Amino acid sequence: MRIALALSLLASTAHGQTCGGDVGAFINGIKAEAIATGIPAAIADSFFQGAQIDPNVIKADRAQGVFQKDFLSFSRALISQNRIDNGRIYGQRYDSTFDAIQQRFGIPRGVLLAFWAFETDYGQVQGSFNTRNALLTLAHDCRRPDLFRPQLVAAIELYRRGGMDPATTTGAWAGEIGQLQKLPREIVEKGLDGDGDGVVNLKDSAADALMTGANVLSSLGWRANEPWLQEVVVPDDLDWGLTGLNNKASVSDWAARGVRARAGDLGAGDLPAAVLLPMGRNGPAFLAYPNFDVYFDWNKSFVYVTTAAYFGTRLEGAAIYDAGNPTAALSGQQMQQLQQKLTARGHDVGGIDGILGAKTRDAVQAEQTRLGLPADAWPTAELLNQL
Repeated sequence: MRIALALSLLASTAHGQTCGGDVGAFINGIKAEAIATGIPAAIADSFFQGAQIDPNVIKADRAQGVFQKDFLSFSRALISQNRIDNGRIYGQRYDSTFDAIQQRFGIPRGVLLAFWAFETDYGQVQGSFNTRNALLTLAHDCRRPDLFRPQLVAAIELYRRGGMDPATTTGAWAGEIGQLQKLPREIVEKGLDGDGDGVVNLKDSAADALMTGANVLSSLGWRANEPWLQEVVVPDDLDWGLTGLNNKASVSDWAARGVRARAGDLGAGDLPAAVLLPMGRNGPAFLAYPNFDVYFDWNKSFVYVTTAAYFGTRLEGAAIYDAGNPTAALSGQQMQQLQQKLTARGHDVGGIDGILGAKTRDAVQAEQTRLGLPADAWPTAELLNQL
């Protein structure tokens, strides 16, 4: 408890921490923070023996162009028949673990199987970056030190507990470890022993990784035994300005407006939900329930979140979405031009990166409304030209 509290305090003050500069001096500052949480100085010294900045981590951090893809392209790239088949195999192999998760947290297996598939192909590809060096590099870099400096301190605590070896533990370029790619602080605070061997090992134990992932989702606000995403059919005369994640209404209200489930029944009538049109009014349509919002605490990418949530429904037996006939997506360069124009009009799009994220979608919908265009949050060449 004392370590968790100290880590929480460090996270709350991370914006005031330094970054960049001499690497040795930077490491000494991290050691001092770790020691302040109660970690012995010898442990902190040992953790950093042989540590170094990894330029390949910076390259990976700056090259995330895959998130510029639209939902249809992204989901088709990530969801393969092999991943669907393996989802069925691994779901059966760890049936008792998934049953325990369902009973304890109320999280369906499809949700975690989708993350497991996307993060590491069910544990098969966990990353080859040295975890300590990756975290050191990103904490020292001044782009997001408020995120990674506390994670580096947490990694020292994880080392103290025997949960990682700074010299040999590897994972993703952003410092995530294990089959569900969790950062050290999540492992320290939310790690669970799923296989009953007395050790939390997210790299080698699928049960530990899955149980920990479920604990993380629960702590982020997952509502037990409730849906998260459901494909729907929407009427052609729906007020498109009512769609989008910021515009929630009860399921009963959506049904009264003509929204219906593509298969089966809608969720409980009193549940709040939003109509999500990832490709605009002519593409797939989903009803996003409160649990969908939890996905954004796992990953900030709109297209990743939507794809992971959709894949979870597929693994639970849902049919392939109706792709519809959406208007052609803007190119990356066009998207950047659009973001520049939106920013010039006072909108916060989260950066000129060519990625259609949640903030850009909100700005697009606002401008569509202003210009009298169908306000479905899908950017088109017509909108770009009018702006």
